[in-house]
Amino acid sequence: MALLIGLLVVWLILVVVGITVKALFWLIIVGAILFVATAVIGFVKREALGRKR
Repeated sequence: MALLIGLLVVWLILVVVGITVKALFWLIIVGAILFVATAVIGFVKREALGRKR
């Protein structure tokens, strides 16, 4: 769980850096995609683990 939260924080930092430095627009896109993907994977795994118990 800590790894998931750490990854989400890293992706948010990438998005913020991309927003503040307008030349790094691609960083906004990459950070947003990775943030959403990590959140979805974490939610799916949490749901799967919850159903096994």
